[in-house]
Amino acid sequence: MSRLEVEHLYKVFGRRPQDAVARLRQGADREELRADGATAAVIDASVTVEPGEIFVVMGLSGSGKSTLLRMLNGLLAPTAGRVLFDGQDLTRLPTRDLRRLRARRISMVFQHFALFPHRSVLDNAAYGLAVQGVPRPERERRAAEALALAGLAGWESSWPDELSGGMQQRVGLARALATDADLLLMDESFSALDPLIRKEMQDQLLGLQRTLRKTIVFITHDLNEATRLGDRIAVMRDGRIVQTGTPREIVTQPANDYVASFVQDVDRSRILTADAVMEPPAVTVRPDDRLSQVRRTLDGREQPVAFVVDRNGVLIGTISRDTAAGTRREADADGDRAVRDLMDADPVAVAVDAGLAELFAPCATSALPVPVVDGERRLLGVVPRAGLLAALGDRPVGGDPRPGPVPPPNPAPPTPVPPPRSPGRAGDDAVPDRTVTDLPGKEAAGA
Repeated sequence: MSRLEVEHLYKVFGRRPQDAVARLRQGADREELRADGATAAVIDASVTVEPGEIFVVMGLSGSGKSTLLRMLNGLLAPTAGRVLFDGQDLTRLPTRDLRRLRARRISMVFQHFALFPHRSVLDNAAYGLAVQGVPRPERERRAAEALALAGLAGWESSWPDELSGGMQQRVGLARALATDADLLLMDESFSALDPLIRKEMQDQLLGLQRTLRKTIVFITHDLNEATRLGDRIAVMRDGRIVQTGTPREIVTQPANDYVASFVQDVDRSRILTADAVMEPPAVTVRPDDRLSQVRRTLDGREQPVAFVVDRNGVLIGTISRDTAAGTRREADADGDRAVRDLMDADPVAVAVDAGLAELFAPCATSALPVPVVDGERRLLGVVPRAGLLAALGDRPVGGDPRPGPVPPPNPAPPTPVPPPRSPGRAGDDAVPDRTVTDLPGKEAAGA
């Protein structure tokens, strides 16, 4: 079951809000309502948030994202629609039950810290527990643990005005963590911080999330922050959710021109990973295959390299077209040798979840496609240099984000014996031998 479900949620301020909802459902827009004294802040919003997920709501000022957030814990009552928290409809809860739920199971981290200046750091972090009626020794212990998680161990006796902005925000985060709430609502919590401190807080949140696996709804107007933090993102415009998806989906498959303009300047190298841009390898061979066969395959497919895998698809080497061919005399001498005799047994490979930035160095130092492997070093695909460059531009990328390993090649068939060449033709020694099976269709038919 989803931790949070939002179903067709509306919030209208002003005159006759129910009539305004009916008009919106019939196709009226915000401007028409405004002319009649009503402001539609959120229009027909529907999302689900899964347990342990960081769900980011992103939009410009006035898009309705903060209003939506305040309806998730009942600070604002929706004009229409439902908010289900662990299956319980918050819109139908009595006020007393809603307050109890907010005190124990839903915490909020505000943009401007909201610390009490007359309370110590420890007392600020313990405030939510005090509201719950937790005895002082226990709440101080839990608050101290939360402060330590937030990186503020040793600052318990300090006052808020003795802390930097980033440290004050950590106190707010610790206050939310101390209650051990199931849901954290974060309303532009890092927006007021300097860029470096903001990045530190993002790192702090991601580190905490790896340990605690909280369900978090995070509001921001910064796309880079959204793509860095979010497991999924909802993009809002004029009160409506116009697209929901993973950071990769939002960046590579924008739903409309508005989202496309929003994401056009995002740093794709931080969002896309190797599995988003890889292609199937054109040629895979086994270590016992014959060099003569590999040579013909690479020549026929005009490929620069073959990837050597074992029977389980594990990458054990590569052999380039140049290595397989060599000089003509060397090729004749080595024709019956196995691939393992000449392959590069230590090829540079990248993990399937490696960011594109990790591909720059191997792609810059070699013109050959870079192999992509899983945790067991099974070959999943390859990234050509051209594919990497295209992914950094505006070309759509995608496909199956996590294809399975490349199946190992079938055992190599016996190498056919080439027919004798006609004597007396100039330049015959420069023409590679070809069997009937190597010829294009028409030539083969004629043969």
